[in-house]
Amino acid sequence: MQQAIIGFHLDDEQHWIAELACGHMQHVRHTPPWQNRPWVMTEQGRQEKLGMTLDCKACDTLFK
Repeated sequence: MQQAIIGFHLDDEQHWIAELACGHMQHVRHTPPWQNRPWVMTEQGRQEKLGMTLDCKACDTLFK
């Protein structure tokens, strides 16, 4: 289920987590070559992604 990003915070290991409108959270790591998200490394990049949607696996599980 697609959910909008409403914020970001760092976890204990300093990886970025997207806070979703549904209340769930999802890691948005930049770990090339597996995950290529250079935008997450800057404040401006993260701000530009506010409102973007991600597929929330937790919602997919809840609303099957």
